[in-house]
Amino acid sequence: MHFAFTETQIEFRDAVRQVLAKECTTDDVRAAYEAPAARTGRWDTLAQMGITGLAVPEAHGGLGLGLVDLVPIIEEAGRVVLPEPLAMTAGVAGPLLADVNTTAAGGNAHVVRWLEGVASGDLTAAVADARYPRLPVAGADGADLLLLVADGPDGPELHGIDAGHAPVVSVPSLDPTRRLGEPAWVPSPESLLASGAVAAWCIARTADRAAVVTGAELLGLADAMITRTAEYAKDRQQFGKPIGSFQAVKHLVAGAQVLLEFARPAVYGAAWAIDDGTGDTARAASVAKAYASDAALEASRISLQVHGAIGYTWECDLHLFLKRSWALAEAWGSAADHRARLIDSLLAEKP
Repeated sequence: MHFAFTETQIEFRDAVRQVLAKECTTDDVRAAYEAPAARTGRWDTLAQMGITGLAVPEAHGGLGLGLVDLVPIIEEAGRVVLPEPLAMTAGVAGPLLADVNTTAAGGNAHVVRWLEGVASGDLTAAVADARYPRLPVAGADGADLLLLVADGPDGPELHGIDAGHAPVVSVPSLDPTRRLGEPAWVPSPESLLASGAVAAWCIARTADRAAVVTGAELLGLADAMITRTAEYAKDRQQFGKPIGSFQAVKHLVAGAQVLLEFARPAVYGAAWAIDDGTGDTARAASVAKAYASDAALEASRISLQVHGAIGYTWECDLHLFLKRSWALAEAWGSAADHRARLIDSLLAEKP
């Protein structure tokens, strides 16, 4: 069997790459550091291309596509350190709302409105977990919609609320474009979207999707850092030669590239497993996130080492990629967290 992206998926990815190359330069990212915003002209462009609603059902204005279609686009977002919350809104919140709409809350006017808002690009979303109330939520500060996981009398619950009705305390972030916040919101019967077994199923699928989508963004970040570092090594002179001519530097860059090449199929395979709905999607998602986190952290390490002290200065663009990589490597479970999850899963099968 041949596993590869279709021509349409590749063309879609390339179109997004061209747009982001023009509209999301490192100067644009620096500007977003000074004045972060969830919705911008760049966001509107992505919405017009159908990106924000790619995973939203066609009945609600989306394209009705899957995670396999979205992953290469999120990878492109990582490649340019896209400031807007595309991964969270299009890759996590949109599919979660679609799951809720088809299982627990069919006909719920709020869910339908939110789905249409995601598809049109009129809203951005953040997903929070009230079971960890002091854990800052990426994208919560400035989001239009908050989806909240909480413990209820009958097990886990899923809630949703328009952000205007939920105060959010802003939290300083290493990467200001991620806009961390702590929602000061108490779940209520009016905000309940799903509970019990249905909520548990939706939450589990969301955690797997989030791990894979975050992994895809880490792939793009790692690729960009390796490319930038290789180019720098060609230009930087030491002892009368480009430092890239030294074997030690070559090995550093090659080692990071190897980790990236191993991580890519893991992320793509996990996206396919989630779309297909067969097999152990939780294991596939954990493998993907662990590999992608490792690849991005190694790319960060060698990039900073090859650049030297200048790599973390404000004047050098590398720090933009480093900060996002360090943050996302921990988001939705670190590599260690997901390896522990895999071990627990495997040990549970022992007779």
